[in-house]
Amino acid sequence: MGRSITRLVITLLLVTPILAYALSARETAIQDRIQPVGQVYTDGQQPAPIAAAGAGGVMSPEDRYKSVCHVCHDAGIAGAPKFGDKAAWAARTTAGMNVVYDRALKGYKGMPPKGTCMTCSDDDIKAVVDYMVAKAK
Repeated sequence: MGRSITRLVITLLLVTPILAYALSARETAIQDRIQPVGQVYTDGQQPAPIAAAGAGGVMSPEDRYKSVCHVCHDAGIAGAPKFGDKAAWAARTTAGMNVVYDRALKGYKGMPPKGTCMTCSDDDIKAVVDYMVAKAK
């Protein structure tokens, strides 16, 4: 009986840290999943500014492409012309750049307006379009 108790104690000493780690990891995962997705600001409060990439806090067309547009244009999702695909971009630019800009700004087929970049100005979107077209030449 003495050996059984000793084995039980040793087993508990070995298993307890593993269980504690597993429970801690699970709790951390749960805490991560239930974090708020946004914040509410009342009168007089202001959100912290979001830092932009690039020099001087202004995103370059390449930075903007890499932060938003690449999601669809790298893989050609929903018919998006792939980045650097000369034939795909040539087919789209034959109608003129104003048509390409208009479709990028207002959305077209599977592409949502502004490619979901609602914080981008029209000029930002046009600059990214110019960047993508230039890389396909």
